[in-house]
Amino acid sequence: MSENTNSIKARNALYNEYVDTITPKTNIFKALFHSFVIGGITCIIGQGIGDIAKLIAPSLSTEMVGNITAMILVTVAILFTGLGFFDVIARQGGAGSFLPITGFANAMASASMEFKTEGLIFGTSVKLFSVVGPVVVNGIVWSTVAGLLNLWILGI
Repeated sequence: MSENTNSIKARNALYNEYVDTITPKTNIFKALFHSFVIGGITCIIGQGIGDIAKLIAPSLSTEMVGNITAMILVTVAILFTGLGFFDVIARQGGAGSFLPITGFANAMASASMEFKTEGLIFGTSVKLFSVVGPVVVNGIVWSTVAGLLNLWILGI
């Protein structure tokens, strides 16, 4: 029994050494910098879209400008996902490319594209909602928790 345990430990040690040799090494500071830059550029582009919308139609409310900006960012993220650009940006930008709105659009488009061979309903649509469902549920649950905490702490 002891010999079997020792051979398993030796095998596991060799496997761990192999994994360490083939695992790409990342520079954490470089990854953080790229993430910051890509996320910052995305935010600057979003701000520019909002500023242009406000210049074109100065009577728009701030909320409407935000909605227009969000729609354009989502559309561009989905288009970039379909054309394969988003993956290139994500490899360089890491977490910076997955700002909530663009990352969510990418996740939805990727899931839909991956299962398009299953058909429009059972492939594209079902997988689209398999991504959306958990997000909506978590949004409802955690916003309810935040509201109850706000009510309990602030009494509002």
